[in-house]
Amino acid sequence: QVQLVESGGELVQPGESLTLSCTASGTIFSITTMGWYRQAPGKQRELVASITRQRITNYADSVKGRFTISRDNAKNTVNLRMTNLKPEDTAVYYCNTFPASHNWGQGTQVTVSS
Repeated sequence: QVQLVESGGELVQPGESLTLSCTASGTIFSITTMGWYRQAPGKQRELVASITRQRITNYADSVKGRFTISRDNAKNTVNLRMTNLKPEDTAVYYCNTFPASHNWGQGTQVTVSS
């Protein structure tokens, strides 16, 4: 069973940067495509970014040019570097495989507000 632990979320002001981290266990991480997802209040969970084992990345249009996903297969971690944050980026952020498994972590709250 996959276990996912996200961290790094906090309250920041618009325009600031933040890096989220996720540690995965119970999966063959090095060959699995991983993704970062987010869910804002009253909205459905959406895929923000994904990265293949070959480190091919894809991003939602709303975060292109601002977010960068990366992975460290030796440490079973996947990070999300977020820059120029906007209030609309406020959400609970989750990592999971892509496509997503049924096993979600607790997520990490990112709040962008002045």
